[in-house]
Amino acid sequence: MSLTTLDIVTLAFFVSVWVFYTQFARIRARTTYSLSHILRQLRIDWMMTLTRKEHQIADAALLGNVERVVTFFASSTVLVLAGVLTLLASADKVVIVLESLPFTAATSSDKVQFKLACLALIFVFAFFKFTWAIRQFGFVSVLLGAAPQYRSTDFSDEQRDTFARQAAKVFDQAGHEYNNGLRAYYFALAFLCWFLHPVLFVASTVVVVSVLYRREYRSRVLRALLATKGLEPGRIKQQELEREVE
Repeated sequence: MSLTTLDIVTLAFFVSVWVFYTQFARIRARTTYSLSHILRQLRIDWMMTLTRKEHQIADAALLGNVERVVTFFASSTVLVLAGVLTLLASADKVVIVLESLPFTAATSSDKVQFKLACLALIFVFAFFKFTWAIRQFGFVSVLLGAAPQYRSTDFSDEQRDTFARQAAKVFDQAGHEYNNGLRAYYFALAFLCWFLHPVLFVASTVVVVSVLYRREYRSRVLRALLATKGLEPGRIKQQELEREVE
């Protein structure tokens, strides 16, 4: 198998963009309002409320719903992986199908197998992210069961606040892992375009990053979530940054 220079450049571009955007989103969330930032605040509020009410039945149900969604994606990823690995044994048929399509770049069985192997690695990555998210949501369930009771006098308000913030931190980490798994699905869709043409691969990667950015920082749902706190999209206010550090 011999990849063309264009193939190598586009693959390197794809990997670089994925890694760069992941780091960019993580760093930018510290200074700019985003879905990640507001959801972290709402999770803290949730855990704060949980430690000060008598019953947590509704909280357990809500957490169970989230876990089921993540479990669904993990199970679906296994099925997708099985399909991709099955195609590896039928690479010749895939080449015939691709060659029958207009505007596709010249390809070969070896190239198709390499691309399918890379696609499988993306879904393996997504599977690990989803399963780690499931475990962490399980940790949140344990914390929910161990939360200070409403009528208990053994915990001060400061201890309740500390417990709530740490529980929210675990909750937030689980949400980040789930988000990373979903992001892998988005990039997998862009990767599929490589089977057609390297230039289309680059274009689809740019489109995916644009969609991810818009949804994270410019979406209507972000505006609605921020409005619950009386905030608007943009840079985080200095007072709030100082409060978070404290």
